[in-house]
Amino acid sequence: MIRRNRLFHDMTLDYLQPTEPKSGSKVFVYFRVGKGDAKKIILIWETAGGNSEHPMKFYQTEDEYDYYISSCKVPSSGEIVSYYFRIETKEEILYYDFSAVSTCVPDKYKFRLIPDFSTPDWAKGAVMYQIFVDRFRNGDPDNDVLTGEYHYVEGKSIQVSNWRQAPAANGEDIREFYGGDLQGVIEKMDYLKELGIEVIYFNPLFVSPSSHKYDIQDYDHIDPHFGKIVSDNGELLGDGTDNSKATRYIDRVSNPRNLEASDELFAKTVEEAHKRGIRVILDGVFNHCGSFNKWLDKERIYENAIGYDKGAYVSKDSPYHGYFSFKTDNWPYNGDYDGWWGYDTLPKLNYEGSKELEEYILRIGKKWVSPPYNADGWRLDVAADLGHSESYNHSFWKKFRKAVKEANPDALILAENYGSSRHWLMGDEWDSVMNYDAFMEPVTYFLTGMEKHSDEFHEELLGNVDAFWDSMLKETSENFVNPSLFVAMNELSNHDHSRFLTRTNHVAGRSSILGSRAADEGVNYAVMRQAVVMQMTWPGAPTLYYGDEAGVCGFTDPDNRRTYPWGLENRDLLDFHKKMITIHKMSTELRTGSLIRLQTENNILAYGRFNRTSATIVVINPTPYETICEINVEGLGIPLEAKVLRIMESTSKGYKTEPFNYLIKDGKIVRVYGAYSAVVMQYNRISEINEEAFWATNFFRI
Repeated sequence: MIRRNRLFHDMTLDYLQPTEPKSGSKVFVYFRVGKGDAKKIILIWETAGGNSEHPMKFYQTEDEYDYYISSCKVPSSGEIVSYYFRIETKEEILYYDFSAVSTCVPDKYKFRLIPDFSTPDWAKGAVMYQIFVDRFRNGDPDNDVLTGEYHYVEGKSIQVSNWRQAPAANGEDIREFYGGDLQGVIEKMDYLKELGIEVIYFNPLFVSPSSHKYDIQDYDHIDPHFGKIVSDNGELLGDGTDNSKATRYIDRVSNPRNLEASDELFAKTVEEAHKRGIRVILDGVFNHCGSFNKWLDKERIYENAIGYDKGAYVSKDSPYHGYFSFKTDNWPYNGDYDGWWGYDTLPKLNYEGSKELEEYILRIGKKWVSPPYNADGWRLDVAADLGHSESYNHSFWKKFRKAVKEANPDALILAENYGSSRHWLMGDEWDSVMNYDAFMEPVTYFLTGMEKHSDEFHEELLGNVDAFWDSMLKETSENFVNPSLFVAMNELSNHDHSRFLTRTNHVAGRSSILGSRAADEGVNYAVMRQAVVMQMTWPGAPTLYYGDEAGVCGFTDPDNRRTYPWGLENRDLLDFHKKMITIHKMSTELRTGSLIRLQTENNILAYGRFNRTSATIVVINPTPYETICEINVEGLGIPLEAKVLRIMESTSKGYKTEPFNYLIKDGKIVRVYGAYSAVVMQYNRISEINEEAFWATNFFRI
């Protein structure tokens, strides 16, 4: 009888070579079985031109496993290939696809190979760090927004003097400015390097009147309030209402000297990051702009400014009239234009109505990834919403990818999208996505039972191992192939959802009703550590939201946009992050290795990441009870009699990193797992003789 748990194939380098094949090239496909188990293995290769069967040849035996090989031709047309395996023995016929082994011919879970789809190697498994700039660090008080400096959304701008003050929950947060800026990021660049960060993802940096800056005013320049103000000749006149056009704000954001100095500071920020081996990704908000934007100028900021054309709201003859969809031909428009989700402060851009707009945004896409700025890619806001039709949306992103990759072939293009992203991840549009569906949501439900906004508690999903795996299987196979999976942004928290640490208290609600203090009460640090372990060991790019590593709490926005607590960090949690980041970065299998579910009992979650040289075993006990568990690790392809080294163990009592050996006997590990525990164990074939010295030397010098 064939041993099913020894069957394996995926699309990593050990099983598919090359992993990112070109059209018309040859690929080598490998399959693993238990030693002596298989009579015949057939690779079924499906293309638009028809299906073909390829009997696989025996390749080699290693330990207790046989490996088979076959080669196939990738269609010259670049069409997608689907494939699966048929395994024949004397007793039975089995099939193997993305969902693993079954007795049925595969249907929806076949492996997919997309020719010519490649993503930057530097981004595969890269540790990213998201910075909401206004709340990270104030490095230059001279560029701070002043109280009453301007009027926006029925209120005046507010300069917050108390860095520790919680964001207002009454809608004023968009007008609250804490003073965080790029100079503050530069000052803490060494902190990010020490933490282990490899990529910075900035929330929007371009000129905008809000603290979040998703209402872009000018895509061509960095906001001087984040950059530099070298000329501040304007006086704060009037009462700060929309009728007071001669305010200091006009001088600060439209003064060419300030804009030039701010752009230069951004270039310096990227340069400082690159010196430390850190990449930089910008936030591209291209579906909509802001009502302050010079193209619309609803607030009439630019109407009399030197060097600016009339905005579409100011004049029907504006050169930007076609950039927006007006609902009437009668001028003045009085706000009668399409706004994203109906918000008049977020006018939707009308790409179908203006070729000039399309060309401008494509130029912006190229500009910031080119010298002298040299950003390393884009995160695309609400990317699936861009345009007025799906066909145009796909057409635009194909053009955008071409433009950006021509300017910087190594640039990364990530998109924000909820739901299926399959049709955008075909190799000619986005590289990958913010991984809500196949990481943030399943992990959150499994460890906390909470919905990612902290709006609901689902007890039936808390600790439900099968529901977790079912969700991961469905969403991963729906959206990803390996080039997109390994660069997917795996976040626990971000600027749109509650902080993960807050979700551990199982409190459903928002700060506007419960108050911000409720987000800090009853949190479970052991569960937070479990989440970090999963984040650092799951396929993709683990992405920290600034302050998560320091213990920042918060309900969904605006409460999730609290300031970084410099000097008041949770040192234990910060050190834990450093150690798990180090483990991630020094383990090749955690960047680009295979993933397999390990069979367990007693409601324990276990999985392995592995390649032909090394393996990482992760075990999560989501219950408040200590439990003993036997875990079968045969699926990792390692010797059935071996030893693994525990390098991290977190429980409700704390965590420890002292190396400790456990024996694998007959392919199984038996041990006790503490309450709310997360255990990381590793096997390395090369250093097996002197494992303890190897791991202790390489992993824990932090």
